[in-house]
Amino acid sequence: MSTEEKMGSGVRSGTMTTGQNRLNFKVNQAALAYAMTTLGASMINNIFSFYYVKLFINEYKTSETAFHQSQLVFMVWNALNDPLFGYLQDNSRMRCCSQRRLSILYGAPLYSLSFLLPWFPWRSYYPGDWLSGLHLMVALCAFDGLLTFVLLAQCALFAEISSNHRNRIRLVQYGQVASLMGSSSILFCGVLSRNMEDFAAFQAFSVLVAVLSCCCMLYTGFYSQSRYDYKGCSPGEACIDDQTPPVSFAMLRTLMWQILTNGDFQLFVTMNFFQVFMLAFLNNFTMIFTEQLIPANVLPPLAKSLMYGAGFICPQLLVLSCQRLLHDIGYYRIILYTFYLEAGLAALVLVLGPQHYYVLAFFLTFTMVLIQACFSLFGLPLADIIDADLLRHKRSSPLSSMVFGTNALFTKPGQSLAPMMVLSILNQFGYERRKDAAEADLQLLHSVMFYLVCLVPMCVATVQALVWRRYSIRNSHTVDTKYIDS
Repeated sequence: MSTEEKMGSGVRSGTMTTGQNRLNFKVNQAALAYAMTTLGASMINNIFSFYYVKLFINEYKTSETAFHQSQLVFMVWNALNDPLFGYLQDNSRMRCCSQRRLSILYGAPLYSLSFLLPWFPWRSYYPGDWLSGLHLMVALCAFDGLLTFVLLAQCALFAEISSNHRNRIRLVQYGQVASLMGSSSILFCGVLSRNMEDFAAFQAFSVLVAVLSCCCMLYTGFYSQSRYDYKGCSPGEACIDDQTPPVSFAMLRTLMWQILTNGDFQLFVTMNFFQVFMLAFLNNFTMIFTEQLIPANVLPPLAKSLMYGAGFICPQLLVLSCQRLLHDIGYYRIILYTFYLEAGLAALVLVLGPQHYYVLAFFLTFTMVLIQACFSLFGLPLADIIDADLLRHKRSSPLSSMVFGTNALFTKPGQSLAPMMVLSILNQFGYERRKDAAEADLQLLHSVMFYLVCLVPMCVATVQALVWRRYSIRNSHTVDTKYIDS
């Protein structure tokens, strides 16, 4: 049975009795195994990205210089490790790298363990302690390196489980349900630790989440399959270890050039860079902006915890509710309309002003939801780009990990640039000295924050819309299958 048939019937093996089909028709096993990594990763990724900036700046008192140094090192490492891991996973002779499920199986425990690095200080830090800066650098690089190794393999699975658009939509559906469940970790973490005020409770919860996430990703490692896992290993043929050419810099350069000269890939990467920038901007600073711009008597701590939780949970509900639209008009138009909506809402809030607290709270939450929901669809255009690359260069198997990794080479720097740029702007207007600042200085700081909240999304969405309008793969949702799965 082909992978297309597996995805359609929801079974892992080739034959199944009628009774077994009645038992399993509601659960697609291939999609479930794929989505378990999404569940585990979303549990820890959201907590990490949402809390680490506040922890190191407000609790560990890391200096701005050390923070920027750590982010610069992280930015370089973050960009380079993706294409390197992608090349290894697509071309390595070691099965722990070349088989997607084994990459997840062996990488998941280390990935979950690296999540715990930031939450346990190496000593009692004093303000400006150099060790807290080193701690931040190690935590960022270790977590991102292992995240990359595991999630690149999962991204490759998305493109390789099936080439059928409907089956890929099914993977998106299962992934969004898993992400919805995993994103609830933000809500529970905020409520149980009172938004990290009870740090011991926060640490205990982070350990529990790390264990659960590891177990989820191990399920993928044991049960997921790619169409290309056993390519070349059928009876009478040489195994992949014998067929794969040796890893070399010349081959890496050639493959990278072939990917980079794809016009649609260039447009997607440009648009995606700004999306990653916006995600980092909102994940890292929504809590800070909310605490400074919305008084506690307007939004109490519990309401703010629910607001933060909604920002991570509602994107999945939005994507799940738009499945019919994905089938009818395709991801291209949905992504484009999202940029229009984002820019329009930002302009409206800018006109209304900062004194409308509930409008501001809604805008911050809705923008987080909109940007994350849109980002959740980006696997679809990348999968189409991988399909086009496979046909264009007549490859025997797709360069799935390399395409995802090369995309990350140019987009991941946005994760570091956003906190560096925003923190520099805020400190220029007295954020570090806000507790001792005069009322006039505090009002100026709040005005700068408000303009950042409005102008950054408005300008970024406008640029993204202009770039995305030139993307040419617009009708893959109307094509049942682009090539035959074998």
